[in-house]
Amino acid sequence: MILTHRYKVSLNRASTLQRSIPSPELRQHYPSRIELLEGAVRPAIQAQLENAPLRLINTSTGRLCNRDAQINAFMENTEYKELLYSSVMHGPLQMNHIQEALAYYFSWVMLSHRWETKEPLLHDVHDKVIYDLDPVGTVVKLQKFCKVARNAGYRWAWSDTCCIDQNNSVDLQESVNSMFVWYHYSALTIIYLSDLPPSSKSGALANSIWNTRGWTVQEFLAPTNVLFYQANWTLYLDDRSRNHKESVSIMQELEDATGINAGALVAFRPGMGSAREKLRWASPRVTTLQEDIAYSLFGIFGVHLPVIYGEKRHNALGRLLQEIIAHSGDISALDW
Repeated sequence: MILTHRYKVSLNRASTLQRSIPSPELRQHYPSRIELLEGAVRPAIQAQLENAPLRLINTSTGRLCNRDAQINAFMENTEYKELLYSSVMHGPLQMNHIQEALAYYFSWVMLSHRWETKEPLLHDVHDKVIYDLDPVGTVVKLQKFCKVARNAGYRWAWSDTCCIDQNNSVDLQESVNSMFVWYHYSALTIIYLSDLPPSSKSGALANSIWNTRGWTVQEFLAPTNVLFYQANWTLYLDDRSRNHKESVSIMQELEDATGINAGALVAFRPGMGSAREKLRWASPRVTTLQEDIAYSLFGIFGVHLPVIYGEKRHNALGRLLQEIIAHSGDISALDW
């Protein structure tokens, strides 16, 4: 209903477009064509956003947007007006054209990084322009990330620091259980290596503290396209390819550092298979909250479980192992 209301509001704004249509006959049929487009676009938007994060940063405006705000931004954008015009001027609607336009507009970039002290949280950026915040400390990281995503042509960006309400248990529950999917369906994941100085040589990635953190396992395995950035936001090894998962040297370095085979690094599929091996990927890693060593593996195993901070590490791992054995029958997972 919210979408329908906003759509009708956008129709009022499109009156100029209607007047610009040269043919009186086409102008006469404009309202019916709009109704037809509405019926096609509304479910297509919902489908496009099904695997998207709950909140995203608009890299053009620097504002944090919930789902409704994202849709409203689309209704006011050039891409939507072009769909309106095309639906009137070029006959029957082409669903593939609509889907391509929506996929382009709503594509998003994810950030993978190591948390530092005093990261900007949701309440720090709510109703504010991120680019206008004082450029101090970790705010600079967030601003640079959004600018890099924007300059690469992406309208939406996500950071776990400010796009999750850490004080809302429902929000946290959904985010933890959906994060693998969000990374997987992202157009790009930017991996920021804050401890790698400019012009780092091959081998530096293996020694980055990013490689020691628990959450970064799924943040690398889930996405299809990734780019590594050094501390000054230049590309690692000056590798300007579109996807560092296609770099043989970088993948070999990562395989040596993590013990994760190259096949999984490049094209990982979540599931219960090779449970013991996957658990060993995480065993040497550390998390700020002890339960996260288990929660960070939910997406890797493709499970959805309650998030209960305060239950302690052994209880969180116990629930995960119980789920793995119940679904796979692989008791070797107990010895990892």
